[in-house]
Amino acid sequence: MEAGFDQLIKDFKNKQFAPVYFFHGVEPYFIDELMDYLEDKALDDGEKAFNQTVLYGKEVDHRAVVDTAMRFPMMAERQVVLLKEAQDMKQLKDLEAYIKKPAATTLLAIAYKGKKFNFNSNFGKLLKKEAVVFESKPLYDNQIVPWINQYLKNRKFEISQEAAALLAEYLGTDIAKIKNELEKLLINIPTGTKIDKNIIDKYIGISKDYNVFELQRALGQREHTRAQQIVNYFASNPRKNPMPVVIGTLSAFFTKLFLLKSLSGLPEKEVLENLKLRSSFFLKEYQAAARNFSSGQLESLIGLLAEYDLKSKGVYFNNTGKEEGALLRELVWQITHLQEN
Repeated sequence: MEAGFDQLIKDFKNKQFAPVYFFHGVEPYFIDELMDYLEDKALDDGEKAFNQTVLYGKEVDHRAVVDTAMRFPMMAERQVVLLKEAQDMKQLKDLEAYIKKPAATTLLAIAYKGKKFNFNSNFGKLLKKEAVVFESKPLYDNQIVPWINQYLKNRKFEISQEAAALLAEYLGTDIAKIKNELEKLLINIPTGTKIDKNIIDKYIGISKDYNVFELQRALGQREHTRAQQIVNYFASNPRKNPMPVVIGTLSAFFTKLFLLKSLSGLPEKEVLENLKLRSSFFLKEYQAAARNFSSGQLESLIGLLAEYDLKSKGVYFNNTGKEEGALLRELVWQITHLQEN
């Protein structure tokens, strides 16, 4: 039986446990969260000493896992056996006999991290039939901001749309990394604080004035001076603002502006879905920017960004060996002075 992350956490909170869980997938964060929850909360503190066992795939064989799982709990309703790093266990499939007939008083949770498990084998088919299976998938780009919002809401904090988007852009889709940065921030501000760009700047170090969103906005409005100020800041802080990230963000922005030109007349909901934008708040900025460029100019811009991406990687035929800062300044000048074809 397959289950989602939220449903599993809800079941765990209600002390509703299955005999066998199998967590797998390429995103380690959600697997770690589920295993940590079971380790911390499935048993009371007084029950853990005799009824909780943590095993590691590299260190045990299937016999050790089965022997542990078949023990009876001591002065508790159940025992908990956590098999971590199961992807490193050579005899994992030899747990088949136990999965067919698990101990009723044991909760066995298996964490198989780093890749999706192949369920085409007999063991895989058995897991899908007899165990509760959860696949931990990476979040898409457009799922990061909602995740940040929900994570902070659960901690009794709010965040502005711009601040959440700024975090998502600079921290990417690595959920563990985002969580670590948020936790460092939360210990410095009172519960209930609404997090804005100023707080992000102060505690995480992402500039509220000199970031890729401000550059995107300046370029969209053809504000040459402002765009050059931002790119000069990038040139002096190349590690925080690597050129591939900047070009990737700008490419996505101008590609969406080009697509927006063809969506005229459609309902706002459809436009948001086509552009993969999070809300009408962001759509207004795109609409304002789109009025400053023709479709031909946007097509040229997309090609220009691809050209400078290659230049920054040293593979373009007329690359002069310029540093990233010089290339960014040159690129921004060309964008803000782009003429109609």
